[in-house]
Amino acid sequence: MRTTLNLALIAALLATGACARRDRAVDTTPPVATAPTAATNEDDVGLVELPGSQADLIAKAGTDTIHFGTDKSDIDSESQRILAAQAKWMLANPTVRASIEGHADERGTREYNMALGERRANAARNYLVAQGIPSTRLLVTSWGKEKPVATGSDESAWAQNRRAVTVVVK
Repeated sequence: MRTTLNLALIAALLATGACARRDRAVDTTPPVATAPTAATNEDDVGLVELPGSQADLIAKAGTDTIHFGTDKSDIDSESQRILAAQAKWMLANPTVRASIEGHADERGTREYNMALGERRANAARNYLVAQGIPSTRLLVTSWGKEKPVATGSDESAWAQNRRAVTVVVK
């Protein structure tokens, strides 16, 4: 009788234990993403631009673009400051090559704007060369009015489209 009672007690305990395990819900929800924290020491990985990349040029030089006046291809003082910063970046990244791309606004013929875009790109290239960048690292491309960054037929849009852009090429 005692053996039967012990077996009954063991069976009850096992049944209760099994039920308790079945009642526990398994958490299948994905973990909540937390905001990344700032790097605290040199072993931590932070988000940085890849050295020698277009994003790195923009981050270090401030911008990859200079602007021009209507029908102009001369480098003003603001553009000189920008190009000097780009030259400093290029000197620090001696394996990088760049294409200087000249652009124009929508006014004028295609041929006129292609020539104007080329004069603008060459003006930027010549300034970079004067800052010590080897001419062999710089290509010149004119897009004329073919690749506007701003749409519209007003002075605001035209001013944004009269530009030369330094584009990193590998």
